Amino acid sequence: MAKTSRVDLRTTADYQFGRGAGDALFPAEAHLEIDYSTGGRPSQIHAPDGRLASMGTDGRFTLGFAGGRRLHDHLDAPAYRVYVGDESEPFVRDGENTFAKFVDDCGSAIRPGDEVLVVHEDGELLGVGRAELSATGMQDFQTGMAVMVREGVEEYVDSEA
Repeated sequence: MAKTSRVDLRTTADYQFGRGAGDALFPAEAHLEIDYSTGGRPSQIHAPDGRLASMGTDGRFTLGFAGGRRLHDHLDAPAYRVYVGDESEPFVRDGENTFAKFVDDCGSAIRPGDEVLVVHEDGELLGVGRAELSATGMQDFQTGMAVMVREGVEEYVDSEA
């Protein structure tokens, strides 16, 4: 079976996150280290600044913090963003989950299972993870997990050291 190409990675990212996301995550000129499964599917994609993404068995990307930072710089707000205030900020930085009662705002198109960026109300990227609720649920519910945070900025900084 043929290995997935960089063009295929960019196409998948564009499909999942919107036009231009593939170029933001996997620029043509960038140095990428791609680990492949025995079936030729990319499993981990790394760059010098860290893990960009992993590809799940469902064909969708799960973001690493480095990949989240690239999307944060590329995507127009509030796309794929979940905003939290000062009360949650230190917890998300440390990779702790985000709960609905602490969500201040979020992108209106977020669905459960989407990869999202958890952002402080001032715009700073705090973490990346998987949405557990829809945008409406995040804004309406007072209980329950809104985002299962996979990696916070503090974990990312620690791993670079």
